[in-house]
Amino acid sequence: MSILLLFVFAVVVEKMILIVVLFTITLGVAAYSTYGERKIAAFMQDRIGPDRAGPWGLLQPIADGVKMFTKEDFMPNQAEKWLYILAPGAFIFVACMTSAVIPWGTQLTLFGGSIDLQVTNINIGILYIMGFVSLGVYGIMIGGWASNNKYSLYGAIRASSQMISYELAMGLALISVVMISGSLSLRDIAEQQTGFGWNIIYQPLGFIIFFTCALAECNRAPFDMAECETELIGGYHTEYSSMKLGFFLFAEYINMFISCAVISTLYFGGYNFPGLDPAWLGGLMGPIVLFAKIFFFIFVFMWIRWTLPRFRYDQLMHLGWKSLIPLAILNMVLTGGGILLFGN
Repeated sequence: MSILLLFVFAVVVEKMILIVVLFTITLGVAAYSTYGERKIAAFMQDRIGPDRAGPWGLLQPIADGVKMFTKEDFMPNQAEKWLYILAPGAFIFVACMTSAVIPWGTQLTLFGGSIDLQVTNINIGILYIMGFVSLGVYGIMIGGWASNNKYSLYGAIRASSQMISYELAMGLALISVVMISGSLSLRDIAEQQTGFGWNIIYQPLGFIIFFTCALAECNRAPFDMAECETELIGGYHTEYSSMKLGFFLFAEYINMFISCAVISTLYFGGYNFPGLDPAWLGGLMGPIVLFAKIFFFIFVFMWIRWTLPRFRYDQLMHLGWKSLIPLAILNMVLTGGGILLFGN
């Protein structure tokens, strides 16, 4: 019994350490994504960008965090107090939880032992992610409604209808990946994409659909109708200030980071790269490869934001319902036909 308890304790400690490290990395990437976005925007607009806080402005995210924590926190008189407070915390909690099933590598060899670089390998990892993605809309809707501001409510309604609409096409695109891999586990999907056998080769249309839906789910331009400043002031978080506003903004960058990790895992081999062993360097090569892919897609997300104009709302909904969903269904049918003809 004592040996069993020690084993359980060791497993729990290992997972807790992995969770803390992953949480820290996620927050760090989200923080410096704000710096990266400002620099990329400045480059595209022939400006310098942040350059005052630290060398090359590298301390700007820390300065922004201090500003958020020290700003005056206020609440509208007619707001629903507890829901108003709950909304930003719920939004960032859901954003952080989606990273639990992503395989960041194979195993890390440390002090003679090995650590699985995945918090939990459940056999329904894709359903887990889609479930938490669908919960994210509640934080936005609650925050917009509890603020008792019509512009916040308009932004929340826009965000809710947008996220619900694009989740359908995203889910249909994922079905094609599941059909090819025969598994809902992200670990299994990543392990099947060794060498040049990435799913992007077999699912180019599915990738385009999923990537477009990921932009919409993260409220990124050209799908940022929920925060349309010219119409809605600031969108669903208009009445928020201090770190409550920071949680909303931070969660959006966390969602972008996790979306890029999921895209890399589902379509671009995850921690695999042709000619490189993910177990090399004590297991560090896998995370290095995966994070290189993630940072590339984060750059693409930012590139798109500062290149394409915002859709009108009717164009946004037309694209989701009348274009992406039919294309996702067509892609699913073509995938099924390909599997019948050529095998899995």
